[in-house]
Amino acid sequence: MSATEGFAPYGEYRTWYRITGDLNSGKPPLVVVHGGPGCTHDYVDSYKDVATSGRAVIHYDQVGNGRSTHLPQKGADFWTVDFFKAELHNLIDHLGIRQSYCVLGQSWGGMLGAEFAVDRPAGLKALVIANSPAAMKTWVAEANRLREALPGGVHETLLKHETAGTTESEEYQAATDVFNRNHVCRIVPMPPKVQYTFDQIASDPTVYFTMNGPNEFHVVGSMKDWSIVGRLGTIDVPVYLVSGRHDEATQACVTPYLEEIPDVRWTVFGASSHMPHVEERAACMAAVSAFLDEKAG
Repeated sequence: MSATEGFAPYGEYRTWYRITGDLNSGKPPLVVVHGGPGCTHDYVDSYKDVATSGRAVIHYDQVGNGRSTHLPQKGADFWTVDFFKAELHNLIDHLGIRQSYCVLGQSWGGMLGAEFAVDRPAGLKALVIANSPAAMKTWVAEANRLREALPGGVHETLLKHETAGTTESEEYQAATDVFNRNHVCRIVPMPPKVQYTFDQIASDPTVYFTMNGPNEFHVVGSMKDWSIVGRLGTIDVPVYLVSGRHDEATQACVTPYLEEIPDVRWTVFGASSHMPHVEERAACMAAVSAFLDEKAG
């Protein structure tokens, strides 16, 4: 499958993107929005498989990450939902697909996709929300419930270092890895492209640390009070929810999407946690492709 890369000017910054397949295939292309905030597109690279259905797939690195402009000097007042929502709009217009496109967001990307969709943007045909919470307070509460159930004193170790402010210690990182192996990605060792994204966060943690915090469950950044609960009813396109049975984005996290969005369906992948797109790649790609073919053309 052919792929082309480029940069979309975004104000004084640049957004890197890659198109897999043909934008002029006749099917609305799929824009893939990665998580974090502060990850890179690499760990969701497998969604390029959707292009085998004849639908172009667009990956991009959000500004601050990966191949896009890095801004390590910027603070919490800069890294906002509105900034990243405007970047997505800018990319859509730059690529000339405003008349017809779909969006798939994974984790934070699904949160951003929901924020995007509640505005009823022109041209949006369908939305996939993969492994995303509808409110960060629910996410944190569920993460604490999940980690308390882990064996071997993992939760106690995590809590000790969070209280002491020593979350960079090796012991804390080792306990974090146990959580990740259970509820983030159950493939051990992590697939290379997933590991690469984690390595990229470590090399420039500006966005992740500012908006989220040191890891998936110790959320102390600017997004800690984020919620879209009560605003989802304005979404006027078909929505597909993707979850894993062992997902850190638990049923409690995704229930508002199910309750509020008028046209929504949900699939839980039984052998997956937070990344069905790598943990059950073929099944996940087939399900997403089928949904888009049915609902978006």
